[in-house]
Amino acid sequence: MIEFDIKPVSEYIAGGLRQKIDEKTKPVGALGMLEDVAMTIGRIQNTLAPELRNPHIAVFAGDHGIAKEGVVNLYPQEVTWQMVFNFLDGGAAINVFARQHGITVKIVDAGVNFDFEPGAKLIHAKVAKGTRNYLYEPAMTNEQCETAMERGANVISEINDNDCNVIGFGEMGIGNSSAAALIMSAITGAAIDDCVGGGTGLEGDGIARKCAVLRKAMEKRGPCESPTSILSTFGGFEIAMIAGGMLRAAERRMAILVDGFIATSAFLIADAIDSNVRGYSIFSHCSSERGHRRMLDYLGVEPLMNLSMRLGEGTGAAVAYPVIESALRFLREMASFESAGVNKSEK
Repeated sequence: MIEFDIKPVSEYIAGGLRQKIDEKTKPVGALGMLEDVAMTIGRIQNTLAPELRNPHIAVFAGDHGIAKEGVVNLYPQEVTWQMVFNFLDGGAAINVFARQHGITVKIVDAGVNFDFEPGAKLIHAKVAKGTRNYLYEPAMTNEQCETAMERGANVISEINDNDCNVIGFGEMGIGNSSAAALIMSAITGAAIDDCVGGGTGLEGDGIARKCAVLRKAMEKRGPCESPTSILSTFGGFEIAMIAGGMLRAAERRMAILVDGFIATSAFLIADAIDSNVRGYSIFSHCSSERGHRRMLDYLGVEPLMNLSMRLGEGTGAAVAYPVIESALRFLREMASFESAGVNKSEK
């Protein structure tokens, strides 16, 4: 199994960062979560003047065997490969937001049920043409799971080698909200009904049928003993690659922007493998997909935004990026009481 050597974020610099933040021309704590973000990235980079370079969002795409049941998903499986072409053509929401904020988007074929022609625009990392149906057998073999995690890690290594120190993770895969719900239930112990939402648009009876199918899958597969066994039993190739990519990003001391429900399910796996990854991560938003708030509460983290988004693709990370950049700008550029000649509070 691939191993990662993730060091805790710097404790040494924390006191200096706190002092620098509190010396800015503002009441203590007045910039709220921006101060927390500045602390997080300062500790990641071990500096009082952190900066973000060459931001990227990697969108991993993969198909899921469960989608062929036609119960857990509103859209047909073909939408996965069709959306990959939309990403490559620059027409998806993630492309729009990334262009707006100067973020490079990389699209990764983690396991789409389609044969893409060789081309420079797409990162070809396919493990297989979709996972197997976990109603009848584990979604992937242990070897496939390990391969997916390693390939995801390698994608992030290549991005980091291109002078990138901040990475967001997006995903695309019809049926992946079901995989995420099963991962959430297995990791957190929450009941399936508390983990399952509408995904791409199921409502009412559709959600009830989805819950029934996923309860059946959980009962058939039984309890899993490790985070990687949970991942191989219920996950998708895109989720496995994101988990491996997050661990590699933390190992490389990159700032990690966590998106919504699916990306956070991958983070649950990464965190269960090595909890040091948490210190490198910023949770961009709270998805309106049922279960995401519970995931965040389980991790003990607070998202930057709540815009009732539930699209995936890394869109929450892209929209949050300028807020994160603002946190570093105030730390680097805002005057201190001393430099501005402003009197501090006497209390």
